[in-house]
Amino acid sequence: MRISRAKVGGGIGTIVIVLIALYFGIDPSVFLDLSTDPGSTRVEQRATSRPVAEDPLAEFVSVVLADTEDTWKVLFERSGKIYQEPKLVLFTDVVQSACGMAKGAMGPFYCPSDQKVYIDLNFYRELKNRFRAPGDFAQAYVIAHEVGHHVQNQLEILKQVHAARSRMNTREANALSVRLELQADCLAGVWAHHAERARHILEEGDVEEALNAASAIGDDRIQRQTQGRVVPDSFTHGTSQQRVRWFLRGLESGELGQCNTFESGTF
Repeated sequence: MRISRAKVGGGIGTIVIVLIALYFGIDPSVFLDLSTDPGSTRVEQRATSRPVAEDPLAEFVSVVLADTEDTWKVLFERSGKIYQEPKLVLFTDVVQSACGMAKGAMGPFYCPSDQKVYIDLNFYRELKNRFRAPGDFAQAYVIAHEVGHHVQNQLEILKQVHAARSRMNTREANALSVRLELQADCLAGVWAHHAERARHILEEGDVEEALNAASAIGDDRIQRQTQGRVVPDSFTHGTSQQRVRWFLRGLESGELGQCNTFESGTF
């Protein structure tokens, strides 16, 4: 994966558009309005013992986040919108966010209340050793997925989906979460498509690394490894196959309209 380091600093059944608008209160137009034609990242906080400048992995995370900003700024501008950059928080073990206290065991996450991407660098060691998904682009995929949630937040998709989930039972809410997460996977693919087109960031094997990571952290695979059985009604992120398919959909098309998981009868 080739990204210049000179810039360091800064997922229910069938849901169609009508049902989204009338029942869930989601207006896909704010999402589909975005054009599909082809800054500096700020590390706001780092609750770790080593300075950012001394940690190559921390530097890499910052560089990838900065590259996502370049892509989303252009895509938003082409539709007459302004992309507000997320902030990056690197932490170890535990961190306080506007969404509450979080432990590193949760993995990377995005908090819409403070518009920050939280990453425990130890997760990348787990991604390599526990999930057996090594590689720079596997790591970049994880960051781009969380940035996908920021894009959803900017387009008010997160707000409306969370409001809809609060009116549902657990099974329905989980299923809607899956659609939200799969959309973030697709958005990560959209970023990779446009970053490659504009800056030629991909090297041989990079796409395979991302697909391996997407597959490794599918709900079905994780449940099979941790509890020996799969419980589909408890899925919140999607199966390995679904995550791979939606990432590829974004990567191959580069079109945000192709990421509308909410109108897909089967996903």
